[in-house]
Amino acid sequence: MAKKLYRSRTDKMIGGVCGGMADYLDIDPVIVRLATVFFAFWGAGLIAYLVGWIMIPEPPYEPPAV
Repeated sequence: MAKKLYRSRTDKMIGGVCGGMADYLDIDPVIVRLATVFFAFWGAGLIAYLVGWIMIPEPPYEPPAV
């Protein structure tokens, strides 16, 4: 089964984009957040984050098991 890119519901600071990307790439979310801040100084990181926030869906809701 192929992995799908979703925003994170649990590991998020603002929109969950960096947490979702880190989960998809199997790396530490801090690395993705630092890369986003680094690229934000040139404008590309902020635009990419906003586009990701709009385009990347949240994972489907799964009710808690009782």
